[in-house]
Amino acid sequence: MSGKHFNVHEVGCCIKYFIFGFNIIFWLLGVAFLSVALWAWSEKGVLSNISSITDLGGFDPVWLFLVVGGVMFVLGFAGCIGALRENSFLLKFFSVFLGIIFFLELTTGVLAFVFKDWIKDQLKFFINNNIRAYRDDIDLQNLIDFTQEFWECCGAFGPEDWNLNIYFNCTETNLSREKCGVPFSCCTKDPAEDVINTQCGYDIRAKVELEQKTFIYTKGCVPQFEKWLQEHLTVVAGIFIGIALLQIFGICLAQNLLSDIEAVRESCLFT
Repeated sequence: MSGKHFNVHEVGCCIKYFIFGFNIIFWLLGVAFLSVALWAWSEKGVLSNISSITDLGGFDPVWLFLVVGGVMFVLGFAGCIGALRENSFLLKFFSVFLGIIFFLELTTGVLAFVFKDWIKDQLKFFINNNIRAYRDDIDLQNLIDFTQEFWECCGAFGPEDWNLNIYFNCTETNLSREKCGVPFSCCTKDPAEDVINTQCGYDIRAKVELEQKTFIYTKGCVPQFEKWLQEHLTVVAGIFIGIALLQIFGICLAQNLLSDIEAVRESCLFT
């Protein structure tokens, strides 16, 4: 008696659960980012007054946590459920979405290299716009202070950029005690001081430039960022290449799992 022999296809369990584990980490990280963002907004009272979102003149760092957390949450969810339930639609969504992000990152990198001067001007505009709103939001204030301390800089291109802020400008109508000064994050650090002197920048811009160099950083954050980028180019490039390889690896795994699922379904049709 002759019998028919069929090629039995099975979904690879290793790939399936590797994608599931890989994405559940991203999903949990997305939840963490979203939780931090919502907590920050609740502390600032934004959740009780949604219209206050538009009140900030500068950049609210919480938006960064929301966007990154949202993308990671959606991708992680699609990848986890798609792999666990062998759902072709979710796996295709995960693969395409990850591919779009990879393409956007690649395009951004190329455009940033081609339009370096335009990017530099936009960065200056961005920093100056946030200098104006320095006292409007505590998260923004902390972000600017961290940036100036980390890159040992002051303002976009120098301390005079702080004239854009109503509390620090040198105009006669300014009655603030911080008039003609800079934030404490512009001050050079004394290793002997354990406690930060938050008043170290008072009246500093009323002094001559040579004297200012003794007390504050006189280089702007834009040139300091360029200098830092050149000095750490290998590390930065390595990080971006690593992220890109992870994305490509995720897409390949998802496509491999999709092929196994389609092969199993086709084999079921002919049995």
